[in-house]
Amino acid sequence: MTHDDVKASGAEVRPVTSEDAAAVSHLVAALFAELREDDAIPQYRLESVEKVLRDRERSFGFVAIDDEHAIGLLLLTEGVAIFAGGVFGQITELYVEPEHRSRGIAALLVHRAAEFGRARGWKRMDVGAPHQPRWTRSLRFYKSEGFVEVGPRLRLDL
Repeated sequence: MTHDDVKASGAEVRPVTSEDAAAVSHLVAALFAELREDDAIPQYRLESVEKVLRDRERSFGFVAIDDEHAIGLLLLTEGVAIFAGGVFGQITELYVEPEHRSRGIAALLVHRAAEFGRARGWKRMDVGAPHQPRWTRSLRFYKSEGFVEVGPRLRLDL
């Protein structure tokens, strides 16, 4: 991320800290509400956010600030896998408030995460795009940032 990038967007991107828990919780709740098309967010989210932000060994993030207000967020975790050539990063949440989209904020967050990952020795950074075709704009964004489709991701709840 260059100084010109920050200036063009009008936002500051900085590492997220445990003091950002309330803002992170608000942004994650907005992300989940948008993805799920409702406001029914479980009460444990703030506790979950606080727990994740305390895990400085494998949980990282960046927040975009505009006029002292958090307007965007990227959280990621570190994993290790043979297919990834060792240690890699995975974006777990990326969100920019709707009124601040198309200003390059998400791209700044991704670039900052990529710089961070390179400094940690990651060879790649993965992300799971939302369901298609509804979220084609998200898929187009990730592709424009250099991500390559490798298929859907599945999960098993334990």
